[in-house]
Amino acid sequence: MTKELLFGIQTNGIRHTEADGLPAIDDRFRMVKAAGVHDYVDKTPATHEIDDFAAASQKYNLPILAGGWYYTLGSDEELFKENIKLAKQLGSLVHNTQIRANHSDGTPVSNTEVVQAYLDFQEIGDKYGVSPCFEVHVNMWSEDFRRVEKVGLAVESYGVEFNITLDHSHVIFKINNPLEQEIGGIRQDVENGSLILDPFNPKNISKQWIDASWVKHCHARAVIPNNPKNLDAIDENKNPGRGIQFPFKEPAEGTYHTEWREESLEPWKETIRALMRHHLTDDTNKLGQISTEFIPAFDYGQGCKYSLFEQSIACVKWMRSAWKNVQKI
Repeated sequence: MTKELLFGIQTNGIRHTEADGLPAIDDRFRMVKAAGVHDYVDKTPATHEIDDFAAASQKYNLPILAGGWYYTLGSDEELFKENIKLAKQLGSLVHNTQIRANHSDGTPVSNTEVVQAYLDFQEIGDKYGVSPCFEVHVNMWSEDFRRVEKVGLAVESYGVEFNITLDHSHVIFKINNPLEQEIGGIRQDVENGSLILDPFNPKNISKQWIDASWVKHCHARAVIPNNPKNLDAIDENKNPGRGIQFPFKEPAEGTYHTEWREESLEPWKETIRALMRHHLTDDTNKLGQISTEFIPAFDYGQGCKYSLFEQSIACVKWMRSAWKNVQKI
């Protein structure tokens, strides 16, 4: 059986520079259709945008196969249910689910609470035919990457399938980055070798999640090890963004603050290749789609002078080529 893999775009990335602003909904779908490289768009729209998204999706024959949101346990359970209903209405198959590191009462979310939330959310998703995929992401429970396996195995002990969104940019940018490793408390384990981030080491953490067949959705946003801070965005304390985005294609001169080196992208690319190799032989056939997510948020591309949309197009073209090459092996 021929394996299918679709490639999409998170709609916040359907823009050029941040200063250009976000185009109207119909214009975003028109841009994607004209580019001719994406299979779908990825979005959970606001309530007042639903009709426009549905109309544009139908007009340009671009399904909204995925969406997502972030949730605080103890206060956002009803919001999750409403977003799943919306996902069903729009025809989405997966809902990228970010769980904040702290509970609504301010206490850190425990693994037990994450497991219970997953079980509850999966039950709701099953009712509407939409799979919640818990994302590996900074500022969320999973920024301590060691927790993901513990939660996954606990979920499976209930006889329930565990599904995640792999955004390995959050792993790769911490390579050779001790200050970022301090966030999440993983530095000691990285330094003693019990937690491996390097995708060229077969025991790396992303490959463990991939080999467990937990990845049902993927976000593709390029980074490099020890990724440069986002010097185009400065907060009120004059601190730059954390830096979890690197141009996939060479930006025009003067549009990026740091030297661009294509070879630095190889670790990020290798994780995509590993995911594709697994998908090719995985009996679960779980992974259905990969969404690019070059975005203008503070820790990512806020203030960027290069085109986010052009980065997505280049990234998808490369991923399509990589997928073809994987299938030839």
